[in-house]
Amino acid sequence: MASSSTLIYLGLPPDYRPSPQDEPLEFLTKHIKEIPPHLFSYFSQCTTPKQRTTIPLIRNRRLKYIESSPGEFKFESARNTWAALWEGQDHRVLFKQSAEEEKAWAKREFMSGSTQHVGKLGDLLAGYEEERQAEHMRDIRRATQREDHFIPEEDDDDSEDDLPPDVETPAQAQSSFLRMLKERFIYGLLEGANYDAADWNETWDVDEDRDAEERWFADEEDEDES
Repeated sequence: MASSSTLIYLGLPPDYRPSPQDEPLEFLTKHIKEIPPHLFSYFSQCTTPKQRTTIPLIRNRRLKYIESSPGEFKFESARNTWAALWEGQDHRVLFKQSAEEEKAWAKREFMSGSTQHVGKLGDLLAGYEEERQAEHMRDIRRATQREDHFIPEEDDDDSEDDLPPDVETPAQAQSSFLRMLKERFIYGLLEGANYDAADWNETWDVDEDRDAEERWFADEEDEDES
């Protein structure tokens, strides 16, 4: 069992507390730097990214990971992965692009078939792709609505209904979108993100930047309280 293997590796007794099986978050908080990489899969399964946000070292690792500009947080990739969170364009355009890719694939793979059959197959696959994308977006939107209350929001005495809507430039829209993704990632609320690349990677532990990281989170808390 992975929990007992962890205790054995660290030279801890079977009745050690906090227990990696019963109190995994507390155990991680205390021993995360001592656990070897091959045992982290157990903690990925018994804890969620949102739960692990309570561990300061993991929050710091996520911040450093984000600052390294990983490919999944480049705009084009992020827009396709988290289409339901992107509000800068008509999602139907995105679905249409994926549908056209399915149709092109059918033509490439079935060149030996009749033109009529290939055309029908391409149209069918394109239709399926649009349905899959639409359903995927609805699933993400429902999950997002359920999780939104976990992100602290600023109190505002002014009614937003009385204010005119802000008009963002395309560049501003992209910047706002990526910032929102990064914030959700740090707080463990970004479904489909590669949390293992950040949470269990000691590469992101940079002691000289710790003060700057703590200031970042302190600023976030100050904004929430204001």
